[in-house]
Amino acid sequence: MTRAAAVPVAFFDVDETLVATKSLLDFWDYWVTRQDGAAGTGSRPHDPQRRTAQPAPPATTSTAAVGPPDRSRLNRDYYRRYTGTPLSLLRAAARDWYALYRRGERAFVTAGLHALARHRALGHEIVLVSGSLRPVVDAVAADLGATAVRCAEQTVTDDGLLTGEIDRPMIGRAKADAVEAHLAERGARAGDCHAYGDHDSDLPMLRSVGHPVVIGGAPALRHEAARLGWTTLPGDTGPHPGKLPVATGRPPRSAAGQRQDPASASP
Repeated sequence: MTRAAAVPVAFFDVDETLVATKSLLDFWDYWVTRQDGAAGTGSRPHDPQRRTAQPAPPATTSTAAVGPPDRSRLNRDYYRRYTGTPLSLLRAAARDWYALYRRGERAFVTAGLHALARHRALGHEIVLVSGSLRPVVDAVAADLGATAVRCAEQTVTDDGLLTGEIDRPMIGRAKADAVEAHLAERGARAGDCHAYGDHDSDLPMLRSVGHPVVIGGAPALRHEAARLGWTTLPGDTGPHPGKLPVATGRPPRSAAGQRQDPASASP
């Protein structure tokens, strides 16, 4: 008996590929404000040193004086700021943050959302691959219709408190490993699958599938895409598009009789 071919998978980076922000930093600002506000209402013990004890996470851009940063180390340092936080509290805050964030007039990357909607209409599986917090990525995934999330996993104590540690920063090669693991689980062929990213660190993920797409992106990434003949899409931002289409019917075909690449089809 012939085994049916697995459904193609479309892998999406999240920050500046779907949402028009670096969600780790945006959520941090919300989190600190939320905790300060909660302290003012008496719902949490007030900590007057909270802001100075937990300053904004370090910048991730490089300078000529110090050289390029270790993004994995910075990522781990970020997660340690939540040490001792109840996971349930972080999840609730992430849902509330996203409910506010998605109302913004320029909160989303338009081309990324259009591509995601087309893949859903084609019946492809949607997977978000991100270095951001799982509670944040889960909120995005639930809204946009992704069926799976691959991200750093925060470790939790038996009583539900975050230890501040993660299994592995979901950056660079880790994203490609996550894609390969997901394809192996699904039995999908890499050549049939798609990946979308905006940052140089997304290159390993983009190279691990047959249909890589750069959205926006730094000049170096766009240069690499041009060299390799990859599809590139603009990084223009806009509002949430409302309800995204669900999978319907057979995939459309081009005039030549070929199934269209969702990245190049009209919105």
